[in-house]
Amino acid sequence: MKRKLVIAAVAASVVIGGGAAVAFADDEARTGAAEVRAAGPVAADRAEGSTVSSSKATAAEVIAAALRHTPGTAVGADREDDGADAGTWHVDVVQADGVEQTVAVSPDTGKVLGVHRDTDDADEADDADDADDTGDARADLAALKGADVDAREAALAVAAKGAVTDVDLDDDDDRATVWSVDTAKAGEWQVDVRTGKVTQELDD
Repeated sequence: MKRKLVIAAVAASVVIGGGAAVAFADDEARTGAAEVRAAGPVAADRAEGSTVSSSKATAAEVIAAALRHTPGTAVGADREDDGADAGTWHVDVVQADGVEQTVAVSPDTGKVLGVHRDTDDADEADDADDADDTGDARADLAALKGADVDAREAALAVAAKGAVTDVDLDDDDDRATVWSVDTAKAGEWQVDVRTGKVTQELDD
């Protein structure tokens, strides 16, 4: 009789212990679920924060927007520092006929604000200047012939170093053609138009 009572007690303790284990596991699962749910808003906040911090259009986005609006080859992009256009991006695009257009792009929305070509036929001197500008634009196209890295890709390549504020084509005869890329805080960088190699430009 006593033996049966002992067995019954052991069995009861196993059942109760098992129930406690199940209850503990259930509580742990619920706690885990609660932690997952709690992490949701945090992740959302981070995502929202990154969206806010990247609300300003990047140099690469600006160049892409300018080329969608005015097809051609981007040979430069710079952000105005002061004046009424402070912050506005100006992207220089050379079209197939050698005409260079300057596309103004909003720094906030990345939308094109306008396009203009600096021409003035009032006198022959201005006409000569226009001819020089066209010659320069064609020279830029010639310098980029066979290039594998365009202005947008150069901006992307340097973006990891810092916020890009200026992209210009540097085709000095004394060295290989490169994109000269300025950043807000990380100095100036060069990107080879053929290899894509990024090097920092050091002051002489």
